[in-house]
Amino acid sequence: MKKEIEEYYEKYGAKVYAYLLGMSGDSDISRELTQEVFVRAIGSLSSYSGSCSVSTWLCSIAKNLWHSELRRRGLHPSADGDSPLPEADTSPPPDEAAEQRDSKMFVLRQVHSLPETEKEIVLLRATGAMSFAEIGELFGKTENWARVTFYRAKQKLRKE
Repeated sequence: MKKEIEEYYEKYGAKVYAYLLGMSGDSDISRELTQEVFVRAIGSLSSYSGSCSVSTWLCSIAKNLWHSELRRRGLHPSADGDSPLPEADTSPPPDEAAEQRDSKMFVLRQVHSLPETEKEIVLLRATGAMSFAEIGELFGKTENWARVTFYRAKQKLRKE
């Protein structure tokens, strides 16, 4: 069983981390929560029914952990996308790196301004963590719903 867990971590750890990083914007929190996801997964392995893919199941645990972390900090994720953003690094990097970082932060802020569901779908796709079918499964919807929602979110981002 230990070997299976290690294999799952190697196979899905990067996806879970990327998903959490996209939501939190903080690599330390993302690493910590990724470890917690696998600890919780081990604890609830017997309740995993196999009705969804392993990555969908793990990202579902990650999402719940992230929301618990926000509540623990006295912050609440809302349906309108008002999740807190990480504070920008104010140390002066070289010019080119600063432009790239500013561009990334602008895009991340735009993504975080989306409603919660759209934000999560964009982050799941942008990080390559999940397919549209897996996203639909995660939300209890269809693959087509995930595609349409992602497309509409992209259109909102383009307007900005």
